[in-house]
Amino acid sequence: MKYIDMHCDTVLEWLEQEERGTKPDFVNNALSVDLSKLQKGGCMVQNFALFTNLKKEAVPEKETMKLYDMYCRMLEENRDRVAPVLRYADIEKNAREGKISALLTLEEGDVVFGSLAMLRNYYRMGVRMIALTWNHPNAIGHPNFSMDAFDDYKAADVLQRADTKHGLNAFGIRYVREMERLGILIDVSHLSDAGFWDVVRHTTKPFVASHSNAHGVCPVARNLSDDMILALARRGGVMGLNFCGDFLKLDGTNKSRVEDMVAHIDYIKALAGVDVIGLGTDFDGIQSDLEIEDASQIGKLAQALRHHGYTEEEIEKIFYKNVLRVYQNGLE
Repeated sequence: MKYIDMHCDTVLEWLEQEERGTKPDFVNNALSVDLSKLQKGGCMVQNFALFTNLKKEAVPEKETMKLYDMYCRMLEENRDRVAPVLRYADIEKNAREGKISALLTLEEGDVVFGSLAMLRNYYRMGVRMIALTWNHPNAIGHPNFSMDAFDDYKAADVLQRADTKHGLNAFGIRYVREMERLGILIDVSHLSDAGFWDVVRHTTKPFVASHSNAHGVCPVARNLSDDMILALARRGGVMGLNFCGDFLKLDGTNKSRVEDMVAHIDYIKALAGVDVIGLGTDFDGIQSDLEIEDASQIGKLAQALRHHGYTEEEIEKIFYKNVLRVYQNGLE
């Protein structure tokens, strides 16, 4: 079964390995994502996030450039097996050539530091999707929940405190409009609930929640409410099922289980239809006890959906066709 994964944090893992003195290996490694696992799992497109923690890095843009350099080096060293996506036609071309497509994303939109010129330069560098915030307020807007506000931001009561008051600011509105003009997909994962509705009001094209689940199943701030899922579906967007245990089931175990993934898919399908569902594993960025341990095992979810009565067409939509539809519309 082919699939598209809208989010992983593997590039940061590569960089941290190199900084510890170990040469990163994109072909075979101990991470959840490498080329061998991607090919075994049937990956068509893997999104690779450049994640920068604004509060951890003294010069965040320097960290982003180091991540970008690492991403480019890994692709250059393995150009016979993987190739970048700059427009939708590249996905089709890479598939014909037997290559996995790599789509570059930012997970923290404010590495532009208030400059739309920098946003345009990220587009020129190949960035085609941007998560507007991470877990800190920034010059664009506010996150679902802020690590700035709590000592233990992973505590259950904190995880459930969605920000419904603070959304995009004036620069954030200009930012998302420029993203649409350029052809960069807007990613609302991590964005506050109020920010989500600002995106709905101030944009016109389909957007994504690259790695978010259903709040109605697991009531944490990182997940989308019913109204948000319905709005995303009406816009023609897609949400990527996040494999993080804390976002699948709020039971304190952080276990990532296929049965809980199916529960989210069932819920979203009943609410808004199957066309809004995709995959956004968050591989190499989560510390959950994973039943699907890596990219080679994605088929476990497909098999579970078959046993649960899903048709092959529905599974194909969830695994890649829905995301392809959004990419075809948004990657010009």
